[in-house]
Parts: sequence; structure tokens; C-alpha cells
Amino acid sequence: MDFNDSPDEAAYRAQVKAWLEANAPKTRAGDDDLEGGGSMAASKAWQAKKAAAGYAQITWPKEWGGSGGTPIQQVIFNQEEAGYPIPGNPFQIGLGMCVPTVMTFADDATKTRFVGPALRGEEIWCQLFSEPSGGSDVAAARTKALRAGDGSGDWLISGQKVWTTGAQFSDFGIVVCRTDPDAPKHQGLTMFWVDMRDPGIEVKPIHQMSGGSGFNEVFFTDVRVKDSQRLGAVDDGWKVSLVTLMNERLAVGGPSGAGWAQFLAVARAIPGLDGAPVLKDQAIREKLADWYVATEGLKHTRNRTMTALSRGQTPGPESSIGKVVSALQMQDLGNTAIEMLDQYGILNDPELAPLQAAFHWSLMFAPGLRIAGGTDEILKNIIAERVLGLPGDIRVDKDVAFKDMPTGR
Repeated sequence: MDFNDSPDEAAYRAQVKAWLEANAPKTRAGDDDLEGGGSMAASKAWQAKKAAAGYAQITWPKEWGGSGGTPIQQVIFNQEEAGYPIPGNPFQIGLGMCVPTVMTFADDATKTRFVGPALRGEEIWCQLFSEPSGGSDVAAARTKALRAGDGSGDWLISGQKVWTTGAQFSDFGIVVCRTDPDAPKHQGLTMFWVDMRDPGIEVKPIHQMSGGSGFNEVFFTDVRVKDSQRLGAVDDGWKVSLVTLMNERLAVGGPSGAGWAQFLAVARAIPGLDGAPVLKDQAIREKLADWYVATEGLKHTRNRTMTALSRGQTPGPESSIGKVVSALQMQDLGNTAIEMLDQYGILNDPELAPLQAAFHWSLMFAPGLRIAGGTDEILKNIIAERVLGLPGDIRVDKDVAFKDMPTGR
């Protein structure tokens, strides 16, 4: 791996640094109306400013509002931007997953209508895949899309999606539906884009044990969509879904929550049962060593991806490693920290708990992260089969018509 910028990359980094120093916010805006805190107005203003300068989606073609740059240039901008108190990013799912799918499969009129507003932060998108009976098995979707039967060519969508991030403030979404129950589950799906303000769509936020409500249930009742809202061919929605899912793997694999370095700082300050700092405890030191090694492994895995991007190569399924390791580590670290804090461990209060209750948030959020973007088991299968070349799981329902698949007991 090459950890150094090439001359061109170094010049681009200097350009980005200069622009951010002149334009990035120096303090975080108030008015917490976004999940996790932050201001929607501030987020939209920052997105618009980046779009005007060509930094909103650097790798996108210039005709769609990007700068036609390289993936490593996007990485460089993200690295430098992270050093500023920028607003929250409610556009990540739309720009990282939904709109690229629209750009790949929609007609020119649809792309012209949606790409620019999404890039400028004027419209927000969500991804409607998971369902109560399907879990991480996207192909098990039961939400139906049937022809209206009135000669219009329109479709009527009915069903339920769940765990939809950001649906409560989204303007549009992409939804995968069952259009042919007589075909095997991967062959009878079709993708559409929908207007989230349609009266037939009801969004109900889910209150999470972390205190947030970023996920939602979404109910569809005879939502009429035109055939022009279809993305890809009829019954070929699985291929369309794969484009979205591969982008999702990259988007949710990064680190989040309080890390081992924050744990180390707290362990130095908190006394143990013998009055000495908890850091002197051998079991704690072993935990820290394990977390440090895992964190370094993740860092170098990301560096390997960055090197591939710098060389113009496409990273492979190994991107699934990031979330498997980081989500499990977040849960373990949060649990150990709460136990270490003794009586403070029950105080989920940003004003009283260390690091503004960051460990409490990590502990409560980590189980959801181990499901979002594919469960640990799904990602481990991807790593085993597509990275390590191990034999695939036996899939007994691969050629069974979806309507004939057993459900319940």
C-alpha cells in the first residue's frame, strides 16, 4: 500500500484545504431538528455551497453537477472536510445509493428532473427495501406492484417497508416491489421511484432504545405510480437493487461512536476498586489491545481501498469487512465502558456522563448497526464466498416460485 499522496493528489489536497478554510463553518449550527442533532437548514446550505463549487459529488460527470473527478479526490475531500464542524448529512442515502440508481436506470427526463436538486440539497431521498417478514433478505419483498388495469399502464403499490432511514423528512424514495409471484423470488421484483408526499404513503417513526427515531415504518395503500417511474425492466428489480446495495455497503462501513482512544482517556481518569486508575486493570488493558489491533486493521483495510481508488481500480466485496468489525467493536466497547463507569453507567445524561454519554449511545445504537446495511451473518457470507472463495450456502428456495415458498407455521 502507498500511504503518500501523489504529486497530483497533494496539489488537489492543497486546493481543497484552501477552499474549506475559506468556506467551511467554524462552529456547529443549533436548532436540532435532525436525527443525532444538527440543523436541516444548515445542512442544506452547506450542501448547496459544496454543489456550487463542484465538491458535492466529485466523481459525478460535469453534466450532472459533479466535477468529473476521481474516487481518490472524493476521499481526499472527505478527509479534509472531517476536520470541520460541518452540519449533519441527511443527503447521504440519496446521493450515495438512490440517485446513482436513478442515474443508471432512469430515462433522461427523470435524471434531469432529480439529479440536480438532490445534488444541491433541495430534495432528500430514502431507500425502501427492508420489510417485516424479510429482514436482510431483500429478495423476500412482499410489497406488491400490480397494473392498475384501466389501460393507463400505471401501477398500484401496496404493502409495508420498515427500518427506512430518513423517511420522515424525505421527498422521494426508491422502492422494490413484487410484480410476479409466480417467479422465483429474485426474478419477480421491479424497482420504482415514488413521491413520499403521496397521500397513499404513511410514515411512522420508530422510537429506538438509543433515544433516536431515525428509522421508520412506511405503509403503501394503492399508491399509483406511472410506468415512467419504473427503474429498469419489469421483473428485473434484483439487478437494479444490487447497484443500490453495493453502494450501501460502502456507505455504512465506516467507524462511528466513541472509540478505543476515548475509552483510554476515560480509563486513565476513573479509579477502580483499589483506587488506582482502571487502566491498571489487566483485563481492561487486554480489551484495549484487542480494540487497537482491530482499529488498525480497519484503518489499513480502508487504506487498501484508497490505494485501489488512487490507481483507478474498483474495490471489491471486501468492503463488507468494515461494518462487521466496527459494529461489533462498538457494542463491545460501549458495554465495557458502561460497566467501567460504575454508578455513572446508568446515567444516560450528556451533562453528567463522560464524553456527553457517548458510550451510552454506542451501546444502544450498535445492535441496530449490526443489522443496518445487511446483518453480520449476511456480510460474513459475502466475505466467505466472494473474498475467501469458500463454498456457498445451500439455497433451497432459489428456483421455487415466490407464491409457493412456505411462510410461518
